[in-house]
Amino acid sequence: MEPDPHRVAAAQAYISALANHRADDVPFARDCTRVEVGLKTGFSGDHLRRSLNRGPQYRIIETTTAPEFTVVGDALRAKFDVITKPSLAGRRVCAHVDETFHFTSDDEIQHIRADIRPFIKR
Repeated sequence: MEPDPHRVAAAQAYISALANHRADDVPFARDCTRVEVGLKTGFSGDHLRRSLNRGPQYRIIETTTAPEFTVVGDALRAKFDVITKPSLAGRRVCAHVDETFHFTSDDEIQHIRADIRPFIKR
């Protein structure tokens, strides 16, 4: 099954905001939540938007790779890498990211579940 283009656009807006820190147009539902590796890291759409725009945890992200989107039941799954800015001796700590997005009937992001596996990039 092909991913819904509206949902892909919503997820891509979020993924882009990880690196460009411009989340004002990410279509979060008001009560959107995010869980990363079992810990709640997003408590509302406004909280996620503020975090992406100004949060120090996102400021170290330089870029993301192009995501691979797949449909999982009624959710959209995105796999991509996060590349960080800081480097030490030419090495960076980066992450393989596997996020599952759940949506409202209006294609707003309702919930994000994130699994992250760090790796060293040379």
